[in-house]
Amino acid sequence: MAEAMLAQQLVDAGVSVSSSGIAALIGYPADPKACQVMQERGYDISQHRAQQATQSSLTTMDLILTLDQTHSDWIRSRFPQLQGRVYKLGRWRGNADIADPYQKPLPAFEQACVEIEASATDWANRLKKL
Repeated sequence: MAEAMLAQQLVDAGVSVSSSGIAALIGYPADPKACQVMQERGYDISQHRAQQATQSSLTTMDLILTLDQTHSDWIRSRFPQLQGRVYKLGRWRGNADIADPYQKPLPAFEQACVEIEASATDWANRLKKL
């Protein structure tokens, strides 16, 4: 969800956006509930396929955004050289964690989508100024 939202908001800024997970089911499509809530907001994530966060993929990134502190800590503990590139998506909202809705009911996806959209907008606005 965050990848699609950030990519859309940064389409004219020449910024490349991609996502990966720390426990991704490699090659799997986005959860149907995620597709539903995104479709309702005008985003099509039906072609998304999960990929695993790896050292080789992460080291190519200028900025790494995570949903929560657990994800940030996981990346920093395994790849300390990425320290200055890892931030939470909710950084500009009190450094808030965004709960991962995976395997939860639809309202959890709706809530995560609202939080992700607001946080993605915060980041996009800042990145456009660079």
